[in-house]
Amino acid sequence: MVHGNRFLHVVAGLLMLGLSGATKKEAVKNNSGVQPAGQCGTWVKEPEGGLFTSPNYPNKYPPERECIYIIEAPPRQCIDLFFDEKYSIEPSWECKFDHIEVRDGPFGFSPIIGRYCGQQNPPYIRSSGRYLWIKFVADGELEAMGFSASYNFTADPDFKDVGVPKPLPFCEFEMGGPEGIIESQQITKDGKALQTEAVDCKWYIRAPPRSKIYLRFLDYEMQNSNECKRNFVAVYDGSSSVEDLRNKFCSTVANDVMLVSALGVVRMWADEGSRKSRFRILFTTFQEPPCEADTFFCHSNMCINNTLVCNGIQNCVYPWDENHCKEKRKANILDNLNNTNGTIIGVTCCIVLILLVVSVIVQIKQPRKKYILRREDFDPTMFQEVFQEPPHYELCTLRSAAATSADLAELAEDFESYHKLRRASSRCVHEHHCGSSQLPSNKGSRTNLSAREATAAILTDLPPQPMRPLPPQTNRRNILVMRHTYSQDAADACDLDDDLEEVPTTSHRLSRHEKAVQRFCLIGSLNKHESEYNTTRV
Repeated sequence: MVHGNRFLHVVAGLLMLGLSGATKKEAVKNNSGVQPAGQCGTWVKEPEGGLFTSPNYPNKYPPERECIYIIEAPPRQCIDLFFDEKYSIEPSWECKFDHIEVRDGPFGFSPIIGRYCGQQNPPYIRSSGRYLWIKFVADGELEAMGFSASYNFTADPDFKDVGVPKPLPFCEFEMGGPEGIIESQQITKDGKALQTEAVDCKWYIRAPPRSKIYLRFLDYEMQNSNECKRNFVAVYDGSSSVEDLRNKFCSTVANDVMLVSALGVVRMWADEGSRKSRFRILFTTFQEPPCEADTFFCHSNMCINNTLVCNGIQNCVYPWDENHCKEKRKANILDNLNNTNGTIIGVTCCIVLILLVVSVIVQIKQPRKKYILRREDFDPTMFQEVFQEPPHYELCTLRSAAATSADLAELAEDFESYHKLRRASSRCVHEHHCGSSQLPSNKGSRTNLSAREATAAILTDLPPQPMRPLPPQTNRRNILVMRHTYSQDAADACDLDDDLEEVPTTSHRLSRHEKAVQRFCLIGSLNKHESEYNTTRV
């Protein structure tokens, strides 16, 4: 019985050695998630989990060693981590020397879960998301056996209501050249996925040898901000492995990234409820100084292609390539005009010029209609339809101030003579009809005519009398005065020559002189007719 048990132990030992040998072979094939590669033990990766160990496990780990393990789970899954009981790391206060550090995320600044050392293996650990960051540190003294850890992937509790996730569509892009644009809209434009599907897309940027890549965000917005499980944009430097992850953005801000290798990877993850997340990145390939002849120095250790200078896009970290480009841009606009554009512009200008000349000629040659009303063709009845009594104008010449003063003196004497003559005429008319001044007068008879009625009767039959010509005056300015009246009979009150005579006068005495002239004309007519009446009576 004892010999049987020994035989079983030997068989079990042989099986363990065979399994360990197979594991080592498999570990070499999959040892790609640890830094530095090939110096930090074994790492076996499987679809549902994996296994990794410290260097030389189960023997003592070497001194002065630092290893980083980054575990990544598929979307909507998290990580369960277990440490084997065969565990030994140099103990120290707060594990300041040899230790294992575990963080909940893909970076060394992700939230820390714990730091472990001593002889007691760490407890079971579950990540909150898709990543775990593990670092093993060994100083130069007191080495120990080390550790062995296994992990597996499990469904994330935050997505338990979603059910079984659908397979993700294949979504990869290849980019190259001195510059280019990477944007999330390419997913739907190229038909990589529907707008309702979750996506996990990668853009591979390949630069020329000995070149590097500069990424500048032109637009960035996450639909579910600060929820990295639902949407994020990640940047990798060198490969798409988690150990080459440089930055991961899932908040409200995304910073520019400078890659040090010739291969860059941009990755976007968005679930079904985060497909409105978007980004737009400009990538520029560059070399470090000294710059070659066909490159431009950006003053930030960047030598970019000359074709990127003054192209309207900032390719340098600072806008050195777009400064002082106004003159060159104006020349480029003219140079870009091809023969077709020049012909169209020239023909259009010629047509416009011809139409302008024709319009000017037509305006000059076209006869203008002139309506000239001759004096002999004037018909006064044209205005009688508008005015019931058309206005009449009386033109009189005015004398100078000195001549008018003399006339006023004569006018006063004429008024006195007129009053005497009227009284005498009235008395003579009365004696002629009545025979005596003592006879009683009968009201309403012909013999009782008043002097006013006789005078009015005389005025209606008086012919117009010519005015004496006035001596011309040259000492003052001349003015022609026109008096307006609405009486037809007023035109006969003062008869002047057809040729009007301009007489010097002043403007502030016009109304006074006008009245004086009217009275003068009236008195002259009365004197003449009274003298004729007296002669006829005698």
